Amino acid sequence: MKVVLIQDVPKLGKKGEVINASDGYARNFLIPRGLAREATPEVLKQLEKEKEEEKKRLEALKRESENLLSELHKHVFKIKAKAGDGGKLFGSLTSANISDVISKTLSKEFDKKWIVLDNPIKALGTYDVTVKLPGGVSGKIKVEVLREE
Repeated sequence: MKVVLIQDVPKLGKKGEVINASDGYARNFLIPRGLAREATPEVLKQLEKEKEEEKKRLEALKRESENLLSELHKHVFKIKAKAGDGGKLFGSLTSANISDVISKTLSKEFDKKWIVLDNPIKALGTYDVTVKLPGGVSGKIKVEVLREE
């Protein structure tokens, strides 16, 4: 019996896949537990429509992320922090600090999860920071750490 998976099922398939399962397994396990639906022509049309909508949504997300990245490249984000005589910071700057500065500069919400720092920034200077935006868009931005007066 052909069924469409509604949820990911271990060792069987992922959500949205059409699989061939034995009649008993499909009728007695998958369908009653809400893991699958019988693959009727109507269900297959609906599945195709959902896949197209998801594809359009991902394309729009990618375009939006590319626009945001181009806007990020126009700025050098300056962060002021307390530092000692040798240029070493008291504490460190994390992705949360950088995302706050970006959010204030662009007047948009910028998630700290989008910033990739191998190690926190612990000294004054200019840094290239990697950002990974939704939709698989990534790039580098400039962050300048200045001494707080």
